[in-house]
Amino acid sequence: MPVLATLMVGLLAVGWLLSGHLVRGVPALAVAAGRTAASFVVISLIAVAMPRSWPGVRTAGSRPGAILVLAFLGFFVYYSGTLLGTGYLGASRVGLIVSLLPCITFVIGIVAFREPATRRKLLGTALAVAAACSYAVADGGVGEGSGSGTSAGALLSGALLALGGTVTYALYGYVYRRRMADVSPLAALPAVTGAGTVMLGLVTVSFVPLGGVGVADWGGIAVLGAVLTAPVFLISHELILRKGPLFTSAVALVVPFLVRLGEWALGWAEAPGPLVVALILLCAAGVWLTVGGASRPAAPVPPDAPAEPAASRSVEQGIPR
Repeated sequence: MPVLATLMVGLLAVGWLLSGHLVRGVPALAVAAGRTAASFVVISLIAVAMPRSWPGVRTAGSRPGAILVLAFLGFFVYYSGTLLGTGYLGASRVGLIVSLLPCITFVIGIVAFREPATRRKLLGTALAVAAACSYAVADGGVGEGSGSGTSAGALLSGALLALGGTVTYALYGYVYRRRMADVSPLAALPAVTGAGTVMLGLVTVSFVPLGGVGVADWGGIAVLGAVLTAPVFLISHELILRKGPLFTSAVALVVPFLVRLGEWALGWAEAPGPLVVALILLCAAGVWLTVGGASRPAAPVPPDAPAEPAASRSVEQGIPR
C-alpha cells in the first residue's frame, strides 16, 4: 500500500507540472481530450493482453448508465474544470484548490454515503486543509500562470472551474466504489476512459481551434496520458477499492506542495520560504492523521447495487488479491 500511494503521488506531481506547461500553449480542452484518449489506448491494450480481465470488461460494459456517469464526473467535468482553471491560474494555484479534495470527500462521504467519521480523521483533514489554505495565502501568487497581470475576473473564473472539477471528482470516487467494486480497475477503466474520451473529444472538435497545436505539443500530450495518467488511473482506482476515496484523496493532498517544489526546481518560481516549508510539513502531518490508524470496515452495499464476489470484498477491506 505505501508503495502504491508513493508512486501515485509522484506520477501525479509530474503530471501536474507537465499539464501546467502544456496549457500555456495548447487549449486546455485539447490537453484534457488528448491525455484521456492516450490513457484509454494504453489501459485498453493492457486489458486486451490480459485474458483474465476480459470477464470484468464485459461486466463493466453491461452498465452503460454507470459508465456515462463516471465518465462525466471523473473525466469530462474534472479535467475540463481543472485544466481550464490551470490556464487561468497556473498549476500551483489549481493544485491548492484540488488540495481541498479530502475535505470535500470527507463531507460527501458522511452526508451522502453514511461513511463513518473518527476524531482522528476529522482532526487530520482539518489540519491538512488549514495548512493548504494558509499556504494559499502565504505562497499562492507564485508559479507559472499566476502573475500579477491576471485579472480578478480571470482568477475567479479559474478558481470556480477548478473547484467544480474537484467537487465532481470527490463524488466520482464514491460512485465508482459503489458501481464498480466487483470488477478490477483494469477491467472497468477501458469503458470509463473510452466514454470520457468521446465526451471530451466531441466538445474539443466542435469548439476548440486545433490548427495551432504542433506535433511536439501532441507528443507531450501523448506522454502525459500514456506514461503518467494511465498508471495513475490504475493505481488510484485500486486504492479507492482497497482503502476508500478519503484515503486516496488524502494521500494526493501532498501533490500541490510537490508541484510547488518542482516549479522552484525548474526555475518557474522562487524558492519556498521557512513559513511555506512549515505549512508543507503541517499538511503532511494532517495527511498522516487522516490515513493512519486502523482500517475501517467495508461500507455496506446498498440493495440496488450489484452483488460483490468474495474476492472483491477482500479488496475493499484492504486484503491483497
